[in-house]
Amino acid sequence: MFRGSGLRLYALFYLLFLYAPILLLPLFAFNSGTIIAFPLQGFTTDWFGQMWENATLRRALGNSLTIAVSASVLATCFGIFAARASTRFSFPGKGGIMGFIMLPMVLPEIIVAMSLLVVLLGVGIELSILTVIFGHTLICMPYAIAILSTAFSSLDKSLEEAAYDLGETKWSAFRLITLPLVMPGIVSALLISFTISLDEFIIAFFLAGSEPTLPTYIFSQLRFPKQIPMIMALGTVLVALSICLLAIGEYFRRRGNARIGGKETGGFL
Repeated sequence: MFRGSGLRLYALFYLLFLYAPILLLPLFAFNSGTIIAFPLQGFTTDWFGQMWENATLRRALGNSLTIAVSASVLATCFGIFAARASTRFSFPGKGGIMGFIMLPMVLPEIIVAMSLLVVLLGVGIELSILTVIFGHTLICMPYAIAILSTAFSSLDKSLEEAAYDLGETKWSAFRLITLPLVMPGIVSALLISFTISLDEFIIAFFLAGSEPTLPTYIFSQLRFPKQIPMIMALGTVLVALSICLLAIGEYFRRRGNARIGGKETGGFL
């Protein structure tokens, strides 16, 4: 009895420690005071107005959205190819190749960022938004593959074989049979990759050059105390956006899992 109560108490403190900072964001975002401390002084939405009127912030937001959309689309497309190959075909070195592709998921991002920086500068490529897209695609692709591999491996091969028997080519069977069945997984991979890219800081800091992204802009403003309330407002918007995207991704994952009759594993996160 005591052991069970202790575990519940530990879980409660753990969740409180993990999510308390996030819960404090909207409190200070709507606080009229410029000092991040209790007691709160009053309710205001001025910080959100200042956030949208900031030209540099809008530029950083535009860059981050461009990077996130591009990286998520590229990572998902490459993920479809890799997941399809790993779940349907056997070839020499398959385990090693897939392990190498998934390696960025477990490597420290600082190592990946420094390695990419050295390589890009070594071959004479100028740092820009394109280099960040390249780095984010590399980071997001393992997550997309993990989601899509589950979707492809759960498909019944007899469906494709039946399409071949009815005269469909491999491409038409893939387009008309396979893709619609794995579409929830594709949507989930897109949303997860978009969220990861939008929130990523280290690679953007190393590879963006003079172009600001949303995380690097937030980091640069933390040295100015008067800008902190606006950053709190921005953080509130980002947290709400991330939760919405993750919820949509989980909905499509569960929908696809139910369509193919798979067992519920508790989510891809």
